Amino acid sequence: MHAVSVGEVVSAAGLLQELRDRHPNLPLWVSVGTVAGRSIAEERLAGLANAIFYAPIDYAFAVRSVLRRLRPATVVILETEIWPVLYREVKHTGATLVIVNGRISDRTFPNYRRWSFFFRHILRLPDTIAVQSEQDRERYIRIGAPENKVRVIGNLKYDVAQLSSEPPQVIGDALEKLRPEIIWIAASTMPPADHADVDEDEVVVRAFQELSRTHPRLLLILVPRRPERFSSAEQCLRTAGVAFVCRSTNLIDPALALPCVVLLDSIGELASLFPLADIVFMGGTLARRGGHNILEPAVRGRAIVVGPHMENFAAIAAEFRERLAMLEIADSGALLPAMEKLIGDPKLREDLGSGAAEVAAMHRGTTTKAVAMILEWRDLSVPWRNPAGIFAPVLWLLSKVWIAGARWQQARDVARPRRLNTPVISIGGVGMGGAGKTPMVEYIAERMRERRLQPAILTRGYRRKSIEQSIVIKAGTKVPVAITGDEAQIFVHSGYAHAGIGADRWATGRIVEEKFAPDVFVLDDGFQHRRLRRDLDIVLIDGLNPFAGGDVFPLGGLRESLGALARADAFVITRAAPEREYRGIRNQLRALNESAPIFRASVEPRYWINQRTRAPGHPPEGPVAAFCGLANPASFWRTLKTIGIDPAFTWSFDDHHSYKWKELERLAAQARTNGGNVLLTTEKDAMNLPEHAGDILMAALVDLYWLKIGIQVDDEAGLMRLIESSLT
Repeated sequence: MHAVSVGEVVSAAGLLQELRDRHPNLPLWVSVGTVAGRSIAEERLAGLANAIFYAPIDYAFAVRSVLRRLRPATVVILETEIWPVLYREVKHTGATLVIVNGRISDRTFPNYRRWSFFFRHILRLPDTIAVQSEQDRERYIRIGAPENKVRVIGNLKYDVAQLSSEPPQVIGDALEKLRPEIIWIAASTMPPADHADVDEDEVVVRAFQELSRTHPRLLLILVPRRPERFSSAEQCLRTAGVAFVCRSTNLIDPALALPCVVLLDSIGELASLFPLADIVFMGGTLARRGGHNILEPAVRGRAIVVGPHMENFAAIAAEFRERLAMLEIADSGALLPAMEKLIGDPKLREDLGSGAAEVAAMHRGTTTKAVAMILEWRDLSVPWRNPAGIFAPVLWLLSKVWIAGARWQQARDVARPRRLNTPVISIGGVGMGGAGKTPMVEYIAERMRERRLQPAILTRGYRRKSIEQSIVIKAGTKVPVAITGDEAQIFVHSGYAHAGIGADRWATGRIVEEKFAPDVFVLDDGFQHRRLRRDLDIVLIDGLNPFAGGDVFPLGGLRESLGALARADAFVITRAAPEREYRGIRNQLRALNESAPIFRASVEPRYWINQRTRAPGHPPEGPVAAFCGLANPASFWRTLKTIGIDPAFTWSFDDHHSYKWKELERLAAQARTNGGNVLLTTEKDAMNLPEHAGDILMAALVDLYWLKIGIQVDDEAGLMRLIESSLT
């Protein structure tokens, strides 16, 4: 989510809260464009956003770097920010792009119109543009947005205004000591737009001086809009000889007495004060600044005074004006009489406040609409492309060479495939790296055993050190990992199936048949191994990286072109989030294969194993560190998050990394540096640890646990029926 201004950050809070309430484990990142925005984001979005960072400059290298790191499914832009490179690069990745709370102010509209020939191309990139009002919709269309993409859902700020926090303690202490009869908040006051404009701090202070003569129990809370105005506002009060106290001092002068001023020289606390006010003057409306949002005081039922400049919130102002829900003044000279009138007429204050609250209440619910829209587009996203940058032409040429070689090999293998006497179920993928093949193979073997069948697993035994062409291991037999390789060792360790390890899966399978006569073979990573005939081809699609960059290696991460998916008999979307349907991925698969059924599978954390004792046991409470050597380390970090573990630090190694003693010692030292004495890793990584790793770490006062995982398939009965039908 990209929010630039402080106001946009506040709007983001409501969105993030509802997204977090609906999907607690959904990863949410927020970028900001200003120091003030970062400050308020860290305060308002604590516990809601996974991370807050400054938005990259709008250059391809910077934007691509961020997108590669985060791999977003959906990018949400708040309000009017139009970043051509960001928009383009987001769409290149396959993520969806959504504009929420879109608006185009009177001030910016002429410039956008002037450059509409340019913005017309940019505004075709978002998947949808949700705007605040009908006027905003018309303006977006007039500067080039496609009419069918722009929709009115309302203003998020109607909902955000309902969110409030407790006022700072020092303000409460001041009110308790002073007990004012009238509290006037001058909110978000602004400097003059030019030499002929008014300084709102000066106007407010002069009005306060006059009011003080007849209203000795009056308290003014003066709130400059920008931090750089705090010192000038303080000087204005000193020059006028007005008694005041600064919020930043966090102390109340015992000599302070009414009438006086509290200068709120802080950020992010204004909203908490509106419930205390009797009257609110909204700044930016006397100076030619286009106005500020009046919804927060409106929700609190406060009497609101505005000047003639509400251009930035024209639709809101029109509705409040129509319903007599605010007091509008023509110029700075009218502020004093307006305040005199409101202070002296409690009934008028009550009528204005209740009218404002009614208008605000009529428009609530925009956040819910926006969240539904964001989640819908998230489900339609297919994040699959990684821009290759300046090396694209060279990588494209090399990928063509790879494709030619793959086609030659496939043609050779298809011309002379060999069949085993036992049915073969292949579990494979179209991309390089992890898609969850190992847990899926183990899952199938376990389900076959539950049905009183004896499965056997055929695997090549990647990175095994044995030179034997075929290794056959009876189910439940203990064999060193050097002989099997790390992934094959997981199969051997589980004991669900006999294991046949060798590059020639047919020859290895024949030996397994002779020794154990299995009922079914599960072929690990077999989609491209067409030398062996199979009875069922199940292809795994990684929900985090479904199509491996969209291009064949080395331009992308595909082993062969996506057209190969036409020969799949079934698809399983792995690492699936339970709340998602993955319609975007499903649509893409359907375009490639009209008939293969599509299933979803999610990771199921089962139990922890202490590496030293080899016994199940949960890691102790306290800070932990985590490491892994996987093709997709994000899958492990996400699994930890789903079970409530937030490591103090994480460390990624290459896939199939073989760990050395020194590396374990460094990991242990890093864990201790972060205040913990526990390391967490995966079962696959545990297979690649040096002998006696648990004892090595224990000597360093650190324990290591690895996580045993399984998978859950959303329609397990349907998948089992499909598998069983292939066995007959």
